[in-house]
Amino acid sequence: MASIKNIAIIAHVDHGKTTLVDKILHFCELFRDNEQTGDLILDNNDLERERGITIVSKNVSVNYKGTKINIIDTPGHADFGGEVERVLNMADGVLLLVDAFEGPMPQTRFVLQKALSMGLKPCVVINKVDKPNCTPEEVHEQVFDLMYELGAEEWQLDFPTVYGSAKENWMGDDFAKPTGTIAPLLDMVLEHIPTFKPETGTTQMLVTSLDFSSYTGRIAIGRLQRGHLKEGQAVTLVKRDGRQMATRIKELYTFEGLGRSRVQELQTGDIGALVGLEGFDIGDTIADKENPEALVTIAIDEPTMSMLFTINDSPFFGQDGKFVTSRHIKERLEKELEKNLALRVKETDSADKFMVYGRGVLHLSVLIETMRREGYELQIGQPQVILKQIDGKQCEPIESLTIDLPEAVSGKAVEMVAMRKGEMTKMESRGDRMLCEFLIPSRGIIGLRNQLLTATAGEAIMAHRFLEYQPMKGDVPQRQNGSMVSMETGKAIPYSIDKLQERGRFFIDPGEDIYEGQVIGENSRGDDMVINVTKTKKLTNVRASGSDDKSRIVPAIKFSLEEALEYIQKDEYVEVTPKHLRLRKIFLKETERKRSKA
Repeated sequence: MASIKNIAIIAHVDHGKTTLVDKILHFCELFRDNEQTGDLILDNNDLERERGITIVSKNVSVNYKGTKINIIDTPGHADFGGEVERVLNMADGVLLLVDAFEGPMPQTRFVLQKALSMGLKPCVVINKVDKPNCTPEEVHEQVFDLMYELGAEEWQLDFPTVYGSAKENWMGDDFAKPTGTIAPLLDMVLEHIPTFKPETGTTQMLVTSLDFSSYTGRIAIGRLQRGHLKEGQAVTLVKRDGRQMATRIKELYTFEGLGRSRVQELQTGDIGALVGLEGFDIGDTIADKENPEALVTIAIDEPTMSMLFTINDSPFFGQDGKFVTSRHIKERLEKELEKNLALRVKETDSADKFMVYGRGVLHLSVLIETMRREGYELQIGQPQVILKQIDGKQCEPIESLTIDLPEAVSGKAVEMVAMRKGEMTKMESRGDRMLCEFLIPSRGIIGLRNQLLTATAGEAIMAHRFLEYQPMKGDVPQRQNGSMVSMETGKAIPYSIDKLQERGRFFIDPGEDIYEGQVIGENSRGDDMVINVTKTKKLTNVRASGSDDKSRIVPAIKFSLEEALEYIQKDEYVEVTPKHLRLRKIFLKETERKRSKA
């Protein structure tokens, strides 16, 4: 029996989790010397690489001094909290990674709270000590205070710490003396993370994540809590609602390096992947055939935001995508529900509209972006927060918001948050930057990031997480400016755009195909304006000086998916196709829009 340690790496987004895992993989010589691995090895899907964030947790394992260490890399965004909660079930301890300059951030708090309440042993890694103006000792104190505040027990407060820089590839006990190796980090894991002690009893394993292979079908991943599992063994599947089903394991795999290796038997405490089970879901227990006993299933936080997904019915539908019908969209959303635990889908009274509920704009936009890349076309309505009735009062979700920005522009940010019904709870200066903390309704956060980045010349760093439901805070101001809406279908002509530039800012380039009812710009006033940009210049047969002026056109504003979702108003949709993002009115004809208002 090899000794096994299971650790999850938790941290705020961008504090260096995936980089640290890279260095551990290289240190434990997982690759040949001549192998080209690149960096951020675990962020292996396109979306994760483009955004520079981890979205789906990954498992890898390394061998160090005869001990097998299973490492779980977790996402840092609270929008993917459902992902973090369930993978912590597989760990015996956590490596809490904290940036030596920023200190513990909102997400650190969110994930640490989950880990402490599950009774996991924390080890602290203070990363990025090579940054200028960083304060590793103060950050160490802040981590202690945070754990005390979160109700950690005595043995959890007695945590070991290493300092270092994952990017520079070293860790050690003293931040002033670089060691040139990350061995001290792995030694800390061997010494302080408890080895799993199996209880006696029949087989029990909780399914904590899913994988899919086109050859073998769905694969169940989890940690064997007690008993034994062998290839070909008959087992009972205990569902979340207590139903029991008999099934059989065809193949067993354990994690080895970045891949998996097939084994005859899984040892207790190890993380394994099971092929051949039928009808399982995340949160089910794989138990003994004769006397099955279920484990406590996984509780997931409630969604706080909803969006309307509907088929693409614009004049340009079906030009880019392969999957355009409501049947396609419905099947894809049902498939997503299997592995995306924090997601909910409800059908509406119309067959081609679905209400999709999630943890935030980012959580849902990652799903939309993935669908778009798979060849789906769809339209999305304005994000809405989910309201609840508590003790007879209408309540809305409140989030804790942290903004880190230069001191010179902090006043502007405070004013913007206050307009959106935010209350400041804390303000402290760090060098020439300010760290401000607020409580703000989720409604107020939609669209705030864009305005904030504009006001601070792109310097503000904003992070937020769901806190609780509180009574409604009154009206939050929406977008002030109206839309410029196209009157005709055709090509946008540079001459027309040039003549209309003083009326607002455009979202389209000259020569782009547009249709009637498409939102092609932002009006400089508060109401919508219908314009025709498909008019060409009428030519005369008399040439006159000054009639052939050059068109000088300001570059168009291009939205990312989240920006577009946060920008639209109640009577607008975002049309998403594999090649285009367009904004449009729900009613394309102006007469219909006037009738619906009346």
